[in-house]
Amino acid sequence: MPTAPKPVTETIKQQQQALLESLPFSDEQDFEDATRGLVGRREPNAIHDAQGTVVWDNDTYDFLQGDAPETANPSLWRQSKLNAVQGLFEVVPGIYQVRGFDLSNVSFIEGETGVLVLDPLVTEETAAAALALYREHRGDRPVTGVLYTHPHVDHFGGVRGITTQEDVDAGRVPIIAPAEFTEHAASENVYAGTAMARRSAYMFGAALARGPQGALGTGLAQTVATGNITLIAPTLDITETGQEETVDGVRMVFQMAPGTEAPAEFLVYFPDHKALCSAEDATHTLHNLLTLRGALVRDPHAWSNYLTETLDLWGDEVESVFASHHWPTWGNERVVKFISEQRDLYAYLHDQSLRLINKGWTGIEIAEELKLPPALENAWHARGYYGSVSHNLKAIYQRYMGWYDGNPAHLWQHPPVEQGKRYVKLAGGVDAIVSSAREAFETGDFRWAAEVLSHAVFAQPDDAAARELLADTFEQLGYGAENGVWRNIYLSGATELREGTFGTPTVSAAPDVISALTPEMLFDAIAIQVDGPRAWDEKMTIDIVLTDAGARYRLRLANGALTYSAAPQKGDADATLTTTARGLPALATGALGADGLAQAGIEVSGDASALSRLAGILDPGDQDFSIVTP
Repeated sequence: MPTAPKPVTETIKQQQQALLESLPFSDEQDFEDATRGLVGRREPNAIHDAQGTVVWDNDTYDFLQGDAPETANPSLWRQSKLNAVQGLFEVVPGIYQVRGFDLSNVSFIEGETGVLVLDPLVTEETAAAALALYREHRGDRPVTGVLYTHPHVDHFGGVRGITTQEDVDAGRVPIIAPAEFTEHAASENVYAGTAMARRSAYMFGAALARGPQGALGTGLAQTVATGNITLIAPTLDITETGQEETVDGVRMVFQMAPGTEAPAEFLVYFPDHKALCSAEDATHTLHNLLTLRGALVRDPHAWSNYLTETLDLWGDEVESVFASHHWPTWGNERVVKFISEQRDLYAYLHDQSLRLINKGWTGIEIAEELKLPPALENAWHARGYYGSVSHNLKAIYQRYMGWYDGNPAHLWQHPPVEQGKRYVKLAGGVDAIVSSAREAFETGDFRWAAEVLSHAVFAQPDDAAARELLADTFEQLGYGAENGVWRNIYLSGATELREGTFGTPTVSAAPDVISALTPEMLFDAIAIQVDGPRAWDEKMTIDIVLTDAGARYRLRLANGALTYSAAPQKGDADATLTTTARGLPALATGALGADGLAQAGIEVSGDASALSRLAGILDPGDQDFSIVTP
């Protein structure tokens, strides 16, 4: 039977009380803003897929009422209450948002004949439900344009819930995105997509029950819908700041912000509404510089500079700012203050990190000691609900200095299992570690208890006492976490120790995403699956002919590496595959057998056994790999 959650300890109770006394909980402005402009709600708000499976249910967060229980950080409880507010809201006349239907918001900008849709959520089911709610209250306006602010799945995945490929191909619905959108959308979700998705299951609390002792949300929003992720490629690239476009009578001015919250990102100003969409560069949380699911480290220096540019461009006239998460801010003075503080937040973390790096501090030391100035510490929108000061400071260190902290003792350390065995021996056995960790637990030193117990579990993963106490330790750390993602990660670790692995509920490498890969990216996606040692003695060449693109590629497997070239090659390949650009993605989804190739319409000539030999040395990722155990 699953282990029931444990009570909160006195240490965490005292921590929660101290936070209640130190932060401005009497400030109710965010609650006024989060409910301002309500047009209507979807009740009940459970959304189903075509098979009747629930893919989203905002009503499961109805427990977020009143004061925070002792098992929840009161600041995170406050943020989660705000994020759980759902419905259709008017930002300003002509601009509407649906919030509480997925991890992100979807915005509707009304044009002369229809409506533009900005950031259509994660799945087509939630996007379709949001559009239906909008139309219920604003009329059955056709979709006349789509905007993706950046290439994270919660900003494009629902596109087929609000428009069709046919309407896009016919030119009736332009899809506007920042330059290089497709490349980044595909590469992030495919190259390391399996590992990122597995870690996302921890980050978003996929296996956690929702409640005061379970999932409260992520701080950025509540969680991720589990429906069908889709993608339709952009038809209009935004390439420079100041670029203006008008669609269906809606005037838009764009600001490019690459390398901030995403490798490709833009902000959008609507001059006729004096309204700014800040995408994810100014939200009601300190955002991630390195998301804990894994990604490239983001650039806080560029981030702060772009927000300065935002103020330079529109600070004198903007009257409202809304984002792809959270709730809007109104009034020029409040908007400028909000963006300025967000700007200062990223600038301070960046500049102070480098100051201390140049004094010889390591990332862990900086994260432990550096504090925000009081004005930012007490600004609710700068609190670390999704990103955190701690892990963002470590990310800045990583960005500039890499994984090595300069200490030779850390240059060639043992991996976790071997470390665990040696720590267990040093301590005098697992029982001794558990005894020491229990003492740390009882005195409230949960960080140390987690450290030593993790070594014990990696050394002897079947030791029930070590696993149980580590789960209890993670649980207490979760109860105390102000950061929504930290809470989910700690409680997910406890769940996995108690009940076993729970896999990856949401897989971002969906068919639409894979189909958006360029041929080169598809070949890369296959190459990273090659099991190098098994392929050491394999040699082969395969030509890929794309009839509709007039392109020919030579794939070469040698020395355990699959490489490719589009240049003319000498001699014949071992095998030749002839297909179209649209048929090519079948190769990345496992169609290397005769039946799969035929079904995908791929013609094979030459030595067909080369393909089966290639298939035989591919090693796809594991969507259920262990995290808190070996």
